[in-house]
Amino acid sequence: MALKPFENVVTEHGAVVLRVCRAVVGPVDAEDAWSETFLAAMRAYPDLDPGANVEAWLVTIAHRKAIDIVRVRARVAIPTDDLPELPTRIGLPGTWNHELWDALEQLPFKQRASVAYHFLGGLPYAEIAEILGSTPSAARKAGSDGIASLRKTYLPNTIPEGSRS
Repeated sequence: MALKPFENVVTEHGAVVLRVCRAVVGPVDAEDAWSETFLAAMRAYPDLDPGANVEAWLVTIAHRKAIDIVRVRARVAIPTDDLPELPTRIGLPGTWNHELWDALEQLPFKQRASVAYHFLGGLPYAEIAEILGSTPSAARKAGSDGIASLRKTYLPNTIPEGSRS
């Protein structure tokens, strides 16, 4: 079985990788993580086993790029003279929920990554465990804890007052 042309891989999996990057590193750094993911993938693609799970492979690369960005962000101060009065709209119109990112950003990294990789990337917990260097049960627990936190912090803010039970 031969590998598809790389441009087909980008077309097929690009949106999933971008969603995962946005959920893990936020809207500001997502496009950088996405670009770095596909640059690294393009270099390694010719050596990829033709039977490999390409989506899981790409999410693994995106995970590594996201960790790099999180580490750099933790070390670098971002100076500013003035704070904007209103947040800017980052990303494609209508495709990003800043309130969701605010809630995801509050989660510990492993919970955020598990939620992103499972619910946005569609990966099973066994593959998430490989990416995070943990066990499937630990990845499942991190995802479960992350969703439980989001239900407490994000969902109460998105349900209109009159429709809560």
